[in-house]
Amino acid sequence: MIEPTVSLSLTLESNPGTYACLLGSGVSATSGIPTGWGIIVDLVTRVARSLEDDPGDDPAAWYRARYGEDPDYSKLLDQVARTPTERARLLRSYFQPSEEERSRCVKAPTPAHRALASLAKRGFVLVFVTTNFDRLLEQALEDENIVPTVITNASDIEGAAPLSAGDVTVIKLNGDYLDTRIKNTPEELARYEPAIDALLDRVLDE
Repeated sequence: MIEPTVSLSLTLESNPGTYACLLGSGVSATSGIPTGWGIIVDLVTRVARSLEDDPGDDPAAWYRARYGEDPDYSKLLDQVARTPTERARLLRSYFQPSEEERSRCVKAPTPAHRALASLAKRGFVLVFVTTNFDRLLEQALEDENIVPTVITNASDIEGAAPLSAGDVTVIKLNGDYLDTRIKNTPEELARYEPAIDALLDRVLDE
């Protein structure tokens, strides 16, 4: 039986531009951008140090011992950063490289991002749907001289080129790390704007 990767490769080649690509946090993890769990560990460590305590090698265990419950991503964010603006500023450091990180090419596009940008350059994949807040895919596309249409919220849909127009579109379901409207907690993720829902329906249907 033909391997699934071979079948997918042949299908993409035969039907350029008719597939959308879904990206999760794993594609950015090797760049040095932490996953949700990585952010939890860092926040717990910062809480412990603000109390002049040492969380040791297992910050989650320290948190359980002190507060009697597992560390919860949304609860931690809500307690450490009370407003959307504070939260956006707090999260920015996890996605935006410092000068020292930039010198080491940390938080920069990975080979996976560049491979996806290459597929877009050749017209094989023109729509990307991502739950990531970072801008690594956009950077990889720009390195290929592609300026994508980036949709981070419902207002961006108005005036955007149709998906069938042949332009590259990046749909950031949960927003962008520089925008205070990012969706990050269960309450925020419970519903999406009708225009975003309709756009996703189009992606799936077409």
